Amino acid sequence: MFKIKKGDTVIVLTGKDKGRTGEVTQMLTGKGKAIVSGINMVKRHTKQTQTQEGGILAKEAAIQLSNLSLVDPKDGKATRVGFKTLDDGRKVRVAKRSGEVIDG
Repeated sequence: MFKIKKGDTVIVLTGKDKGRTGEVTQMLTGKGKAIVSGINMVKRHTKQTQTQEGGILAKEAAIQLSNLSLVDPKDGKATRVGFKTLDDGRKVRVAKRSGEVIDG
């Protein structure tokens, strides 16, 4: 089970995009990577198809999960993630920085 999920807002800890935030659009669980909107942009030379124009296109590349950290919902800074079982038996993710429940 990963501590980061699709739809989470994350901050980049290392690399060329250090300090930038974005939303996780896709998880590559087999590789331990994620694709974050607007982060780790690369240029790809693509051939024209019937549906898509050819040329040099910018798109997001996968980034290692160890280089990402969840954004604390309270103050917007990077936080570690813990797990907690609520009274009704649900297991939820909790921000270690503020103790805030992340998902529902």
